[in-house]
Amino acid sequence: MIVRDSKHSEKSKAIVPEDLDDLFTLRRIIEINDNIITDTTRSIKQRSEFSRPDKGERVKIRILLRIENIKFDGTVDRVRIGGTILNSDNQLVPKGVHHTISIKVDDMIILEKKQWKKIQSDILKNSGNNTIYLLISIDIQEAAIALVTGTHVKILPNIYSGQSGKRFQGSRMINPNIDNFFGEILLGIKSITNLHSQKQMLVLFGPGETKRRFFNFLSKEITDSITILEGIDVAGEDGIFVSLRSTSLKELLKASKIGIVSSLLDKLIYLIHKGEPKYAIGVNEVRDAVTNRSIDCLIYSNSILEKINENEFIDLLNSTETIGGKIYGVDASTDIGLRISSLGGIVGLLRFAIR
Repeated sequence: MIVRDSKHSEKSKAIVPEDLDDLFTLRRIIEINDNIITDTTRSIKQRSEFSRPDKGERVKIRILLRIENIKFDGTVDRVRIGGTILNSDNQLVPKGVHHTISIKVDDMIILEKKQWKKIQSDILKNSGNNTIYLLISIDIQEAAIALVTGTHVKILPNIYSGQSGKRFQGSRMINPNIDNFFGEILLGIKSITNLHSQKQMLVLFGPGETKRRFFNFLSKEITDSITILEGIDVAGEDGIFVSLRSTSLKELLKASKIGIVSSLLDKLIYLIHKGEPKYAIGVNEVRDAVTNRSIDCLIYSNSILEKINENEFIDLLNSTETIGGKIYGVDASTDIGLRISSLGGIVGLLRFAIR
């Protein structure tokens, strides 16, 4: 999540959510009667003798909204906020009317509070991603790019070089359009990195020597850290999925959020197998651990909202934060997220056993 002080007022912050976990963070800190500034669209009806009285034109506007309700919009990929318009940059939009907006990943908002609570400031402070990782799985025929932010993985469509046919010994190995192929991959990388201000690390892998040739190409074009990962002999989107299960990538990403969650989940499985009751599985056990102040780390997938009321879950997360527990959200579509979902959508590691 990108967080900056806003020039609008001393008690306002400019915020850009960068993944689904950030949307949960926004849902936790936004309260009724907060003010929010954002860009949106609204239907404006023009009254004239040449137009229908009920026909309106949808235009882009920037509004200042007093928040009256907030919830996830069906799925958890957007936060739906309703309230009253206090001001706008369009004279045709009256003040005092009700309006609803949806906040998605990469949308910028300015959030203004009468008073920021310590827990809210701490939540924002802890939500920042220090490093983002770009995984590039490449061979002479295809390449795939995946963005890893926090515990979330976003894969771009495969990029193809146009090279075809089997490569026998003695056959021509160099694609005459290899620079064009590398250039398309570079454009894909820049389309992602230009949206993020954090420190970035690029990880290259795949069969053969194409990854090394691409490393030399990249070294002349960008200044970010670039690492070649050995031992992953699959390219394209399949190579991304293989890499996420490899021990070599896990070691490289061990300090990242996804690496930390993977290690915590391995520890949970170890405790289960050893019969050591310093863990909690499911909503009821985790709630008891929070109540007894024994929770150390809480991990949830976005599928949890199928099992618990949204407001109750937000209260559970904030209570965990209040007693010093660490919170990690994972995408239910990833391998880690599927494992958490299979364990009831929420698990916890405990400071001490409560049963």
